[in-house]
Amino acid sequence: MSAWLPPGPRTLVGIGDDAAVLATPDGRVVATTDFLLEGRHFRRDWSSAADVGHKAAARSLADLAAMGAEPSALLVALAAPPDLPVLWARELAEGLAAECALAGASVIGGDTARADSVILAVTGLGDLAGRNPVRRSGAAPGEKVAVAGPLGHSAAGLALLTAGLSRGDLLARGDLVSRGDLVSRGDLVSRGDLVAAHLRPAPPYDAGPEAAGLGATAMIDVSDGLLADLGHIAAASGVRIDLALAALRPGDGLLTAARAVRDAARHDPSARTAPGSRPAPADTQPAEDALGWVLSGGEDHSLAATFPPGTRLPPRWRVIGRVIGPVQSAGGQSAGAQSAGGRPGHGVVVDGQPWAQAHGWDHFA
Repeated sequence: MSAWLPPGPRTLVGIGDDAAVLATPDGRVVATTDFLLEGRHFRRDWSSAADVGHKAAARSLADLAAMGAEPSALLVALAAPPDLPVLWARELAEGLAAECALAGASVIGGDTARADSVILAVTGLGDLAGRNPVRRSGAAPGEKVAVAGPLGHSAAGLALLTAGLSRGDLLARGDLVSRGDLVSRGDLVSRGDLVAAHLRPAPPYDAGPEAAGLGATAMIDVSDGLLADLGHIAAASGVRIDLALAALRPGDGLLTAARAVRDAARHDPSARTAPGSRPAPADTQPAEDALGWVLSGGEDHSLAATFPPGTRLPPRWRVIGRVIGPVQSAGGQSAGAQSAGGRPGHGVVVDGQPWAQAHGWDHFA
């Protein structure tokens, strides 16, 4: 596969030796790893091999950006059935390489093995370029919470696919557009855009180093769901985060998708419970479904961060809430409702109230 994976500018020794050698200008290496499992994270009847490559790379590259790092390289281990077509493997490699190029990185090595289904294990490496890493534990009361990138788009795309509104149908209607359109048009998205967001998420990689330069105190990529991921920041920082519902109202594209999913479910009840879906209660309305995608959908791989209150943010950073202190009991101890942070008195609330629905993806459900 090395012929389809060109080296990057920081690759000193690439694919072909026992190990790769990578230049690290900062002297520190930021490292992360992710699985991508067929049947769990993607389906080959929904995703092309290039889609899988893009998504596999994006998951790790976004983690690097969330630390304030510039992505440098990926190591990719691939296990697959022996009858996997060579063309599929080539398109997978091309998807990996193309996504890396968007982030200024490259694939520098990996491994292959036989398995009953396609499994990818991706290790991402990044460079801090002289900046301090932005961890989850630095948020403080009084700071503002902002997000760069879309929320709920990938979850909406998954719901559309699960409802039987397939990618092929959308392509036939000319309803699937480029990721550039998806990013630039914001809430004015079509159903095809949303499916594309699920199959090929478009993390704002350069927003991570940008946030670090602006003085971000904590940051995370939205992979499991906004409430769940901000809950990790709240727990690590010993604070609570109060999100403003008015800043998170779903746009027309998400509302239209929610109505389409409900219409499809009325004609095919099995669409509610297809594998990978997160069915909404039967008595909810499309607006509630769409809001659930925004708050708990995950897999957009947008970046959420906290900033000191006086920070002037670029337009792509949208303020969605604020950091507040933990609830204090009469005895001065931390108390309060169990929330998305996982500890009493720490977590995420919406307009001051705990969110009653799911907070995000459960990796072991």
